[in-house]
Amino acid sequence: MTIVLSPVWSNGVQKLKVVSQPPKKPARGLLPLAFDGEIHALRCLQQLRSKDKDIEKHIYLSQLKDADHATFYRLCLENMAEITPLIYTPTVGDACLQFSHNFRRPEGLFISLKDKGNIGKILRNWPRKEEARISVVTDGSRILGLGDLGVNGMPISIGKLSLYVAGAGIRPESTVPICLDLGTDNQKYLDDPLYLGLRQRRQPLHELQEFMEEFMAEMAATFPHLLIQFEDFATDKAFAYLDAFRSRYPLFNDDIQGTGAVVLSGFLNAAKLSSAASGRSLADHRILFLGAGSAGVGVAMQLMSFFKLQGLSTEEARDRIYLADSQGLIFDGRGPMAEHKKYFSRKDYNGPPMTDLTDIVNHVQPTALLGLSTTKGAFNQSVIEAMSALNPRPIIFPLSNPVRLSECEFHEAVQWSNGLVLFASGSPFPEQDFGGRTLYPGQGNNMYIFPGLGLGAILARAKNVSDGMVEAAALGLANSLTPEERAHDLLYPRVERIREISAEIARAVIRAAQKDGVDRSTDLRVLSDAELLEFIRSKMWNP
Repeated sequence: MTIVLSPVWSNGVQKLKVVSQPPKKPARGLLPLAFDGEIHALRCLQQLRSKDKDIEKHIYLSQLKDADHATFYRLCLENMAEITPLIYTPTVGDACLQFSHNFRRPEGLFISLKDKGNIGKILRNWPRKEEARISVVTDGSRILGLGDLGVNGMPISIGKLSLYVAGAGIRPESTVPICLDLGTDNQKYLDDPLYLGLRQRRQPLHELQEFMEEFMAEMAATFPHLLIQFEDFATDKAFAYLDAFRSRYPLFNDDIQGTGAVVLSGFLNAAKLSSAASGRSLADHRILFLGAGSAGVGVAMQLMSFFKLQGLSTEEARDRIYLADSQGLIFDGRGPMAEHKKYFSRKDYNGPPMTDLTDIVNHVQPTALLGLSTTKGAFNQSVIEAMSALNPRPIIFPLSNPVRLSECEFHEAVQWSNGLVLFASGSPFPEQDFGGRTLYPGQGNNMYIFPGLGLGAILARAKNVSDGMVEAAALGLANSLTPEERAHDLLYPRVERIREISAEIARAVIRAAQKDGVDRSTDLRVLSDAELLEFIRSKMWNP
């Protein structure tokens, strides 16, 4: 690969920047005479479609990315709706489960608990340190709804970074997938002779603090321009590490903040349609969550912004949100509970434990029911009919991934609500014909949020990712629907527009970073919105 030095201006100072160039076209004779890039992309798409299992398609795409990343990302951009589920949810779940058995070649960085005291040296083995701009870091302790997969969680980091490239034009060479190999409590993997990870059980949170402090300090020293996304840490670790590091480093947790932002966006659009049907004000909505882990509580915290936008106080906003877990409605009189659940624990109920979801719906009388429980079928016919009896247009968001863990499926919600449901899920479902109309499911996929949020944070050179930046990403997404999409009652824009959407979100995120005083690219402050958007688009890589 050719390396050139390009002059760049930064805060009024001219510097030389190392810019890697794409490899030259192979010399004559090294490719067939009639080889054509456009036709080759069609050839690769045909090869992909010849596979009859999604996991085989995932493997094919992984190998194509390694061999010819330009063609891989070209296919992604031209076939987003088809390829996104193959490189991320739901297929990435199977890729994780089979990682140690399907392993072919290394990709990314593996940092083991055994590397404590030596983490910096391991990180400096990465071949593209100067180009690194975005890293997705997981410890594999809570992969999607699949539980503790240990080092098998690496495909999550790889898949997320592929979406950063496809969705926001982050340069492929600037991505750093990382898996922290801290052991696993999954006996199946400890007994598996092909398992690639550390064969020991996980240490408690307090014993890992020194390791994480060293890891974050060495990451900042080795990759000074890096934004870090934490991904799929177990609930207690997810909250603890976000709280410990978010003010010291540029990072965010996608399960807590990204999921919250994408759900807030979809809920904003759903609430308007629901209120138009019921005549209720937006401030009168009431939300019931099934699932109170890091994602559930993170989304609940983010949805408080919805009520604050309607003029409610923090206390009033919190009062509009109810949480239930595997033991039923969460309330103070229920007994000891995890710390992260206490904020939304009800103080206005002192009756016996309420464990049946239909009973909880009838007690709370919510306008919206959101699922992050990974409990298949939890939103059964009784539950959805109860929601439909309370609301002309019930809001039902079964957000658990992958599909086999979704609280309900779109066709069920349509049938049991008589076609009136306002629906968004974590994984994709097909459209449904009902009552002479075609109904479209929303997919509250974090890929709508994190590529634009990451791009904006990188271009702003944000010192940290503020709450204002996350909220700006959500509002930017909510406002991105076209008139045609609104006419079909869509809650999210069509994924084929992801580059356009990411650019708009990045602009909103940069403005929020400037407002919060966390931006270091201060030269962007003088640009008009149109100029800033053009600047963002100029920085988006295209295959």
